Amino acid sequence: MAAEGTPSAPSSLLPRLREQGLAPRKGLGQHYLSDPNLLASIVAAAELPPGAVVIEVGPGPGTLTAALLPHVGRLIAIELDDALAPLLAEHFRPWPQFHLIHGDALRITPQEALAATGGPAPYYLVANLPYYLAAALLRHYLEADPPPVRAVVTVQLEVAQRIVARPPQMSLLSVAVQALARPSIVRRLPPGAFYPPPKVHSAVLRLDPYRPPRLPPEERERFFAVVRAGFGQRRKTLRNSLAAGLGLRPDDVAAHLEAVGLSPACRAQELDVEDWLALARRMSG
Repeated sequence: MAAEGTPSAPSSLLPRLREQGLAPRKGLGQHYLSDPNLLASIVAAAELPPGAVVIEVGPGPGTLTAALLPHVGRLIAIELDDALAPLLAEHFRPWPQFHLIHGDALRITPQEALAATGGPAPYYLVANLPYYLAAALLRHYLEADPPPVRAVVTVQLEVAQRIVARPPQMSLLSVAVQALARPSIVRRLPPGAFYPPPKVHSAVLRLDPYRPPRLPPEERERFFAVVRAGFGQRRKTLRNSLAAGLGLRPDDVAAHLEAVGLSPACRAQELDVEDWLALARRMSG
């Protein structure tokens, strides 16, 4: 039993939304994770220290929010939905560590979110990400200054598998993420764990950003330009796709590839992140 003046254990808005017939909005990719055991496993995977500061993108009805609140010193929930935002603010008002920002997470930097809710601090990203924005949101946070200490997010299983891929199955997404963080799949989630059930399976993905950064901020623009060019024409050899994408002579590209120990006949999906880092640095010299 809670002490007098202390709020009871937090609960989500989901029962209230169901009673009022407020259905999740497909246009915002809303599928609410409702299984308490799975929610607890997400919190556990984040390995939050006492008093942790957490940013949660897209809290929806607050199922993950309620699971996080007993474990944090500050929880910053960023919600775009005009209908849900005021309901969340009202529902979680008794918990002083809860802070709501009503807005588009892609337009709000972590620095801005932290400044608006108590000031700069190391932070964790823990969220059930909207599937259609997952890749963009991960880049948004991993490339931020500072990035999160750790990110634990729910994404579509196919996206998680692409992120953790190894050669010869690399993609622009896997290179972009792995250049900034170590990814691992914590567990898979069945469609039935969500309301309403999505048509795809999901996964809990953990990302541990490199400290110090594997890819320093001053190198990122050139690095991503080279990687995008390399994956621009996947069926072509890297010699030809880089030449076409960067406006270079194929023979010059071949010389760069050979200088870092790569065959001009290799393809983008066959390179690991270390290969891309070496190549981008060579081509910037």
